[in-house]
Amino acid sequence: MITIRFSLPSRDFANLRKVRKISALNMEQSNKPIIKHLNDFLDYCDIEKGLRNNTQKNYKEYLNKFFKWLKYKNLQGLLPHQLTKEHIWEYRLYLSRRQDPKTGKSLKKTTQNYYLIALRAFLAYFVAKDIVSLPPGKVTLPKPDKSVKTVKFLNLEQVEKLLTAVEPKDNIRLRDRAILETLFSTGLRIAELVSLNTEQFANIKNKKDFELGIIGKGGNPRTVYFSKRALNWIKKYLETRTDKEKPLFVNARSRKDAESRLTARYIEKLVKKYAMLSGIPIFTTPHTLRHSYATDLLAQGVDLRSIQEFLGHRSIMTTQIYTHITNKHLRDIHRKFHGGKDLKE
Repeated sequence: MITIRFSLPSRDFANLRKVRKISALNMEQSNKPIIKHLNDFLDYCDIEKGLRNNTQKNYKEYLNKFFKWLKYKNLQGLLPHQLTKEHIWEYRLYLSRRQDPKTGKSLKKTTQNYYLIALRAFLAYFVAKDIVSLPPGKVTLPKPDKSVKTVKFLNLEQVEKLLTAVEPKDNIRLRDRAILETLFSTGLRIAELVSLNTEQFANIKNKKDFELGIIGKGGNPRTVYFSKRALNWIKKYLETRTDKEKPLFVNARSRKDAESRLTARYIEKLVKKYAMLSGIPIFTTPHTLRHSYATDLLAQGVDLRSIQEFLGHRSIMTTQIYTHITNKHLRDIHRKFHGGKDLKE
């Protein structure tokens, strides 16, 4: 076995040590408790990192869990440079052993990761601002579960049951049908759906299908495509709108002083409601329709790179979670068309 070692000239090592020494000299200890840095961190996320509002809200929610733990341990006055690896370890134990009061279940490893990722981003902020603190690399993430991640999706028969469960008797049900049709037609994320505005659909009257440029997760632009049937339901819904509200999907019964745009939580309840009415699996959520959209395209023979573009995934690795779904489909095709039954024994 041959071992290859790379070495830097002594001059480079000296320069590296000098850079580290200069960086250390520039770092300052903050006299403000960790908890009091939250608003500055969120401003940093907004101005310097350019993170979307939803990401900032998530960071705030996850960090508040950390702050709650600090208060529980009587550490609310802890300064950034006083944070230690032992504190992180105790917090990780707290996350792993904490049970949901409603379900009695422990937090999933993926959920624990969200809290720790937010904490790492918080510590990275201290580094960016030359504030002495624990390096973000000291917050490691739990290893993912070994079990294969499964994607829950609906087949076309189940999708049809869900869509037709909505009887378009009035403007509210027309809106609901347009929402469900849009989710399956476009594969939009729930946050992308609720951010749609009526002005984006101003010229659809004579169109048979429609494509729309949106800004997706992480601020990444992409094009989404509305099928003829989805577009027809949006047209029918917009014909019932007499208001001048900006959002495409609005709460028809909201107070005049209330926000009219439907929330992500409202959409989740809406999908759950019609899933129960149609008798399809109770796990159905807006994201289930996104999964169903992707798996249907794969079943129809669309290549993975195109699916990546449709979904707005930054990495093809994210899109590959759908490939195992089509394995059975391909196996059935192979059995049907390539059994060698016409060959002589």
